[in-house]
Amino acid sequence: MKIGLRYDMRAPDLGPGSPTPAALYEAAVEQCKWADARGFDTVYLAEHHGAEDNYCPAPMILGSAIAGATRQIEIHFSALCITMHQPLRLAEDLAVLDLIAGPGRVLITAGMGYRPMEFDMFGVDFPNRAKVYEHHLEVLHKAWTGEEFEFEGRTVRVTPTPGTPGGPTVHIGGNAKPSARRAARLGLGYRPATKELYEYYEQQCAELGRPAPEPFPAHGPAFVHITEDPERSLQQIAPHLIHASNMYAAWATERSKATVNGYWQEKEGIESIKADPMMWILTPDEAVERCRALAEDYELRLHPLLGGLPPELSWESLELLADKVLPRVRA
Repeated sequence: MKIGLRYDMRAPDLGPGSPTPAALYEAAVEQCKWADARGFDTVYLAEHHGAEDNYCPAPMILGSAIAGATRQIEIHFSALCITMHQPLRLAEDLAVLDLIAGPGRVLITAGMGYRPMEFDMFGVDFPNRAKVYEHHLEVLHKAWTGEEFEFEGRTVRVTPTPGTPGGPTVHIGGNAKPSARRAARLGLGYRPATKELYEYYEQQCAELGRPAPEPFPAHGPAFVHITEDPERSLQQIAPHLIHASNMYAAWATERSKATVNGYWQEKEGIESIKADPMMWILTPDEAVERCRALAEDYELRLHPLLGGLPPELSWESLELLADKVLPRVRA
C-alpha cells in the first residue's frame, strides 16, 4: 500500500481557534518532513486563485520548501493550472525546482482550470482555454530540452535544464472525456477523477495503437482521521470537513455538465459526514481492518489539514497512523 499526503492549504476563518495560513504552511512542511522520514511516497499540492478561504495559489513555492526539507518523497502538483502561468517562466520555475528536489521527484498533473473568475483574473481567454493549455504543454516540453526554439515570433532558450532528462513527468488532468482524448492523442499519462474516465482513456490509447503507460492509480479516500475517540473528534473536525466539502461541491457547479465531481458532496452536519463512505474517521483498530482490505497497489491518500484543520489535531491522527496502524498493516 502506498501512502500520500495532499494539501490545498484552505485556511477559512471558522471562528476562535482557526489556525492562520502561516501556521498551516509551517505544519504542511513539517508534516512532509516527518512523512519523508517514514517512507511515505508522495505529497500532492493543489492550486487555485483568488479563493475566499486562502486556497494555495503558489504550489511551486510550497513545493520548493518541501523539497528543501525532504530527501525522497515525490512532490506531485495535482493539479497545476498551467493555463494561468506565463509558459516560459513556468518552465524555468519547474526546471529549478526539479534541480532542487533531485531527478524524478517532481511530477505534474497539468490542469486546464475550470473557474471562469480565475481566467478573468489572469486575462486568459476562457472560451479558447483548450488551445492555450495545449500551447503551454508544448512550450514546456520544448523549453526543457535546453535548446533554442521559436516562441511567439522570437527565438528563446530556457536554462538551466532540469535534472530529470526531458523535464518533470507531466500527466494530463481532467474530469471529462475530452481530457482523456487529449492525453491519448498527445501520448501523455492521464490522472482523471474516476476509474471510468481512465478506462475511456485506455480505449482511446488502444485505438491509436499505443497502450496506456500505467494501470489506473487507485487512491482515496477524501479524508482519513485516526482517533481513539471518533465521536469526540467528529465534534472538533466537522466544521472543517463541512467547509471543504461544500466549497468543492460549489466550485463543481462552475464546470460543464459533462464533468464529474469526484469525492465531494455538499454536507449539512455530522450525520452527513458519517454517511459519506469517503470520510474515514476511525479508531486505530478500525483503520487496520480498513487498510488490510485495500489492494496492494492502492494509495492511501491523507489530507491532514483539510478545511484548515488545526495542526495539533492533524498531528494526533498522523502519529496514531504511524504508531498504531501502519506497523500492524505491514506486518
